[in-house]
Amino acid sequence: MYIFKAAVVGAGTMGGEIAQVISYSGLPVILKDIDQEMLDRGMAKARSIYQRRVDKGKMSPGEMESKMDLITPTLTYDGFEDVDIVIEAVPEKMEIKKKVFQELDEVCPEQTIFASNTSALSISEMAAATKRPHKVIGMHFFNPASVMKLVEVIPGLDTSQETVDDVVMFAESLRKIPVVVQECPGFLVNRLLMPYLNEATKALEEGAATATEIDQAIVGWGMPMGPFTLMDMLGIDICAHVGEYLYSEYGERMSPAKLFAKLLEAGRLGEKVGKGFYDHPGGESEEVLQMIKDLQESGEVPTGTPFTVERLMFPLINEAALCVQENIASINDIDMAMIAGTGMTYQGERMGPLAIADRIGLDVVVETLEKLAEELGPRFRPSRPLKLRVRAGHLGVKTGKGFHEYA
Repeated sequence: MYIFKAAVVGAGTMGGEIAQVISYSGLPVILKDIDQEMLDRGMAKARSIYQRRVDKGKMSPGEMESKMDLITPTLTYDGFEDVDIVIEAVPEKMEIKKKVFQELDEVCPEQTIFASNTSALSISEMAAATKRPHKVIGMHFFNPASVMKLVEVIPGLDTSQETVDDVVMFAESLRKIPVVVQECPGFLVNRLLMPYLNEATKALEEGAATATEIDQAIVGWGMPMGPFTLMDMLGIDICAHVGEYLYSEYGERMSPAKLFAKLLEAGRLGEKVGKGFYDHPGGESEEVLQMIKDLQESGEVPTGTPFTVERLMFPLINEAALCVQENIASINDIDMAMIAGTGMTYQGERMGPLAIADRIGLDVVVETLEKLAEELGPRFRPSRPLKLRVRAGHLGVKTGKGFHEYA
């Protein structure tokens, strides 16, 4: 099915960004919200993205206006009677998403695809609330959607292959890189990122290193930004919410750092409110340092634990190996998703976690994880795909075979 007209429900930051991406491809798009202020904000977001292009000389003011004219803001479902795809970008609460899809069921034609921009919630559960489960799919854009190339495409249990193919083609028409991911809590990229972000926060609250030291070490290792800079940008509330959900699904290895609750309690939600792990502007925060001190003095967190980059990065590699075991995505797609979704590099090369593990040596990764498990607990226990390859002598680049094969 070719998509001639799209709609986005939810005009928050992501909704405005997604509407801009669709209009940039030349398609008309309806942007709906229930709140006029949010709708105005979503339109302003789309306009600001185009304005940056004008300011850089990449687009004329006239071209900007013609692109903006493709976006129709609305507080009602008028115009939804002929849309081919609707992307919901409403708050990350299952009940709200189900309600939106049920409302859409009443106003959209039966061939309309319902896509959710959820970053972690169950597509199959949303689909069950509709009259068209075969037409419901996850289409997870990354923030900022106008810049990030990756789109995770997540079929639910009942999603038809035709719907998957249509959404992959649609994502490509938006100049994005679609990666098809089997449904699991957190899907792919957020599932891999959460153990890494959580471990960074545990190292911080335990006094293993400061936020600045950890961020600098991770940038030195090859990530485009450190974990605390990233979490402040994404929103501490969103990170904590996803973390709690993954903990409820995956258990102890995702047990959230205690500092998240302290930050939420203090309203430190990141850049959007001017304060998160860091003060914006200002850097390291006295308030956060006091929270860390309180956690340590109350005995809620251990102290004297070590900080190494491997402590953060190897759980991410371990989770990627578990995704191989569970057939969440292919080895190549796992690596590509992390490159496209996070800008991951290693030793100056764009490289995903499984290729990085091959470069380091899978035996070294397993040995380091076992040592960390002894020191810090079973959340570091090496996964079966890692141990299996080591036992088979598939150690990575040095033996010509690991997760990938090398000439």
